[in-house]
Amino acid sequence: MMNQKTKERYNKFSTYLKEKYGTKVYKITLDAAFSCPNRDGTISNKGCIFCDESGSFSNCHSSKLSIKQQVKTAIENLPKRFHAKKFIAYFQAYSNTYASVDKLKSIYDDAFCDERVIGISIGTRPDCVDEEKIKLISSYKNPWIEYGLQSVHDRTLKLINRGHDYKCFLDAYKLSKNYGINVCAHIILGLPGETKDDMLKTAYELAKLKIDGVKFHCLTVLKNTQLSKIYFENKIKLLSEDEYCNILCDFLEILPPSTAIQRTAGTGLVSELIAPLWIKNKFETQNKVDKFLIERNTCQGAKYPN
Repeated sequence: MMNQKTKERYNKFSTYLKEKYGTKVYKITLDAAFSCPNRDGTISNKGCIFCDESGSFSNCHSSKLSIKQQVKTAIENLPKRFHAKKFIAYFQAYSNTYASVDKLKSIYDDAFCDERVIGISIGTRPDCVDEEKIKLISSYKNPWIEYGLQSVHDRTLKLINRGHDYKCFLDAYKLSKNYGINVCAHIILGLPGETKDDMLKTAYELAKLKIDGVKFHCLTVLKNTQLSKIYFENKIKLLSEDEYCNILCDFLEILPPSTAIQRTAGTGLVSELIAPLWIKNKFETQNKVDKFLIERNTCQGAKYPN
């Protein structure tokens, strides 16, 4: 359903936040120097085939800075650039529940060192949570948890060396919702071996859950990853920008209108990027998604299976 106030054809997270809190809200990206069980040998030492050594982190800050320093530095600069007045502390790099509850509490507490921080978002894996950790996250203001799902197909999750199956995600999702936490799923379009129908099956599964949020990523080849070796052996075909945007529009049509779309495109680390080169300009991709939705005279939820 199109937002009648903004005329936006999908539920943009920035608009969702502004309508909820009455002002511009910006996510502060934080690095707490966590690790990942898919890299430290607990599950695997290889990691997911698409993940590089940064652990999907944008390198906005150095983990040498304390969490309080990272928050204060961001709050000093972001209001000038983005006119934001309130902030969400976003723990992004690696698996941000991969520690003891006591250590997690100490780290999360530090993120609320400024009264303008009005919420917390935790990026992690569904196999790195338990009830004690979820209960802790639920104790903070406006909690979100972001699970790297990528796909609902177990054969794909095995192929990309994800280290967990779809049931693991469902268990983590239900546990999180039982404690009132908003859940965002990260989805990659264009994964090896997946057809358009496979990708839209993921959309239908998330629609059944009435997922709170989704972040979309295009399969991206970065330097020094397992995927880069596969790419140079010509064993995968990446999506073109038009293919990606069209599939994303199809995906949006299936999701509930209430699902907040936190990202439609990301640039990744440009210095590490091999392909596809079109993702360097995420704003152009975002504009193309809007253009396609208008041309198709459709919007998020148009095919939502109530």
